[in-house]
Amino acid sequence: MDVHEKMATIDRVMGAAPVIAVVVLEDATRAPGLARALVAGGIPVVEITLRTPAALDAVRAVAAEVPEAIVGVGTVRSGRDLDAALDAGAAFAVSPGSPSRLLDAADAHPLPLLPGGVTPTEAMALAERGYARQKFFPAAAMGGPPVLKSFASVLPDVAFCPTGGIGPGTATDWLRLPNVRCVGGSWVAPADAIAAGDWARVTALAREASALPR
Repeated sequence: MDVHEKMATIDRVMGAAPVIAVVVLEDATRAPGLARALVAGGIPVVEITLRTPAALDAVRAVAAEVPEAIVGVGTVRSGRDLDAALDAGAAFAVSPGSPSRLLDAADAHPLPLLPGGVTPTEAMALAERGYARQKFFPAAAMGGPPVLKSFASVLPDVAFCPTGGIGPGTATDWLRLPNVRCVGGSWVAPADAIAAGDWARVTALAREASALPR
């Protein structure tokens, strides 16, 4: 699978719902229940970040027990992370940036990668390598929707998933942009709801997020 085929897969992932659930899990046993709750609310894509020791076990649990979910691994920084994500059953990987060594590893790897770019130079360099779908992180801190609005006219072939500092009150500002396919958000999977196993609350939040216009 070449980079263009992998980008087609990423494009389908980005198009599955207005919001990709960005999740930090301390307890892998919570992962299947969380994924089912998100899917029930219309959010099938779950990005489990490599920020805790439980992350890869959580990915394995979702991949094995919740086939209706599309589970990916976030905070990927190396080829080793790509290998671990694929071994855990991830369908895609996400990186906050785009260092050359990671891109070199991704070019030869079967797992589709959504790399990060926040400047015109980074976005153009990624597009030259075939990465026409990119993460924009940290979205709010890097200037908010006006930045990507400016990108749209000069980089019409590049589409983004902005992540970082986005909530239900601001998501629509991003989603109305022509070069935004979806947003990444942690608000649909609050830490206290996960800890309590309050899946009804997660489903309600997911349902609201899945109805956001784009």
